[in-house]
Amino acid sequence: MTFLKPGLILASSVLVISACGGGEPTTTPTAQNTVEKLEVTETSSGAAAPASAPEEEGANAFAALPEPYQTADYNRGRRTFKLCQSCHTLNEGGQNLVGPNLYGIFGREIGAVEGFTYSKAVQESDIVWTPEILAEWLESPRNFLPGNKMSFAGVRRPEDRTAVIAYIMAETGYSAE
Repeated sequence: MTFLKPGLILASSVLVISACGGGEPTTTPTAQNTVEKLEVTETSSGAAAPASAPEEEGANAFAALPEPYQTADYNRGRRTFKLCQSCHTLNEGGQNLVGPNLYGIFGREIGAVEGFTYSKAVQESDIVWTPEILAEWLESPRNFLPGNKMSFAGVRRPEDRTAVIAYIMAETGYSAE
């Protein structure tokens, strides 16, 4: 029976992943780095980039936010927002999808995005979005405001809610003033 060396196994795996569209490795496999985890992310051009770039960006992204959001995990927030992005956009002037665009959400009355059709429950509410109100909403939208159209079950883990709110704050022009 023949056993393959770990470096050969890793090199073979990288070739298979690359052939299947999995991207290019950020390092060349050697005996010294075979146990290191190879991570790649795609840039907007589709090219491979080191996974540490967003972490460095995220380290400063929450610095101006109030606690507990200031110390939230950027990558956790970005990952958790993936649950939201099929329905919501974050960019200024972004389009409404199944849900309204969230740019400028904090300090805005619920149901105030132009061009979005809200449920009667939202239209009749007098809620003003704050990070704390959003945390309650994200825990269970159905329970927070019965009759709203949002079919999302909620973000169960408090640390995920804090991180995604910090991410939304950082990406949507939040200002404490």
